[in-house]
Amino acid sequence: MTKIIHSKQNTISLDTNQKKPWPTKQVMNQIYEKYLWGGGDEKKFYSGEGSHLPEIINPYIQVVAKFLKSFQNPLSVCDLGCGDFNIGKELVHFTDKYVAIDIVEDLINRNQIEFVADNLSFSCLDLAKDEFPIGECAIIRQVLQHLSNVEVKNILEKISQYKYIILTEHVPVFDFIPNLDIISGQCTRMKKQSGIDISSSPFNFIFKSKKEMLSIILKDGKSKIVTILYQL
Repeated sequence: MTKIIHSKQNTISLDTNQKKPWPTKQVMNQIYEKYLWGGGDEKKFYSGEGSHLPEIINPYIQVVAKFLKSFQNPLSVCDLGCGDFNIGKELVHFTDKYVAIDIVEDLINRNQIEFVADNLSFSCLDLAKDEFPIGECAIIRQVLQHLSNVEVKNILEKISQYKYIILTEHVPVFDFIPNLDIISGQCTRMKKQSGIDISSSPFNFIFKSKKEMLSIILKDGKSKIVTILYQL
């Protein structure tokens, strides 16, 4: 499923002159504190246009909801990098249990107040360092693209516990060299005309099958947001 949309791309203006990378937690805190993904005083916790533009999120919610509803017994889902939960809130009622995780503590505290359901819980975890909750399906949407190869590898080693993975990444539309390394939190691999491919080196992630659920070509015509379902 491919859609052409018109979307202004967000950029993250962090200090790239630092020789020593910031810890990822500090970087992500700064993104929300300084509104680097947009928002303002009335939207302090705003995870960017990619989590809010209807042209992007509505097709995504539709295909993921269809997948979740296809099970007679609803799945338990772990949302790894839930952000401001503008998308997750539309998926909770299709699951048996929904655990939403993010690295920013103030964001998680806000989400716990803003979004309440019997089958919903939130947790503040560092995906690259902490253990993941038990579940059947992991959703990880436009998270790995912001992380270094070391952190991505740490996450993939733990994510293999799930039966299904719904992975969304921002990648070039053309053939590209995958997985060029970056400093965690500072933009994405698109700056290097690269993107995440978990099946390629240095990750070589093993799975039983994969299926492209959705591909959205962005305004620049050079990049797309791709969602792939992996079965392990």
